[in-house]
Amino acid sequence: MAAPDLRAELDSLLLQLLQDLEELEAKRAALNARVEEGWLSLSQARYAMGAKSVGPLQYASRMEPQVRVCTSEAQDGLQAFWLVRPSAQTPEEVGPREAALRRRKGLTRTPEPESFPALRDPLNWFGILVPHSLRQAQASFREGLQLAADMASLQIRIDWGRSQLRGLQEKLKQLESESA
Repeated sequence: MAAPDLRAELDSLLLQLLQDLEELEAKRAALNARVEEGWLSLSQARYAMGAKSVGPLQYASRMEPQVRVCTSEAQDGLQAFWLVRPSAQTPEEVGPREAALRRRKGLTRTPEPESFPALRDPLNWFGILVPHSLRQAQASFREGLQLAADMASLQIRIDWGRSQLRGLQEKLKQLESESA
């Protein structure tokens, strides 16, 4: 590879790296804002409901995660992270139940026991009518989780870009030392 081509590739990689760093900084600021907003909303909910009404004693004994973090590796070796929210029912499970419910004067069937626990909103642990600030806190923390997954993927891309940048700089130094 010639030195001008190498310099052009180095420049484009450096520009991409700077764009990724700028995006990472923006996501960090957004994450900090979401977390701050979530804690503020949570404190408002505690004030509205009472300090002992919103706390660890109200958590369910068997908590199930509402979100899972998945990862995949792309062709170039970079990992990507994203959040998966498992749905309460898959489309295959909805079909037969709907058919049974639509037959009003046919065979009466006993309801099938569910093979998995239905996902419930954790806000219901704190009562039926929870304050809006508690819902805002939940939404803020969910957005923060999404931002954290995006930031992790972006950080891996930045680290990869830095290593590529160092490799290209070494190649350029070798080419310049050979030609001098």
